[in-house]
Amino acid sequence: MKQSSKIIIDQDKLAKKRTYHIIKRIFDFIASLCGLIILSPLFLVVALLIKFEDNGPVFYKQKRVGKGQREFDMFKFRSMHADADKRLAELKKQNEVDGPMFKMKNDPRITKIGHFIRKTSIDELPQLFNVVRGDMSLVGPRPPLPSEVAEYTDYDMQRLLVVPGCSGLWQATVRNSVGFHEMVQLDLEYIQKSSIWFDIKILFMTIKILFKPNSAY
Repeated sequence: MKQSSKIIIDQDKLAKKRTYHIIKRIFDFIASLCGLIILSPLFLVVALLIKFEDNGPVFYKQKRVGKGQREFDMFKFRSMHADADKRLAELKKQNEVDGPMFKMKNDPRITKIGHFIRKTSIDELPQLFNVVRGDMSLVGPRPPLPSEVAEYTDYDMQRLLVVPGCSGLWQATVRNSVGFHEMVQLDLEYIQKSSIWFDIKILFMTIKILFKPNSAY
């Protein structure tokens, strides 16, 4: 990714997009509710595969930070062994991205089914529950961990000016092929350009990943 000039979000301009935010919330609620109904057979199959592999819990709940630094519980299909959080400390030195974010391509904590659902982003589907609740949107910046936010600069904090999303410009394009700072730049670019049509474009790009996975791991 080419070096880009820093983006400073005009918060007054962002606040004036009231119609966009209202339409987005209505669309999010209806689309995510329909998605949960339509995808329920897939949810059942994935749940059974996860359960059969190691008899552990199907879902994984984790504290994340949303708009205005409000914390919430984010849901995912469990793609790691049940003791994954306890083993994180011993793997910190093997982090493959810069900045306050942990990523490791061959993470030993990931289960067999976990590799597949991560590659196809199926592990993210339970976040539709978060969208229905209003914690998240279908499109927006990736919701960070509280520990990550603790290391944010004022520039990085701009990511928290909007509701976080299940997918976004970073997730639907380069994903793990870039580092933290490039991710922030893409998120701020999305916030600056946000519109209904831009959201729909990102959603179609995300659907494409289910059939042609990008650099997710």
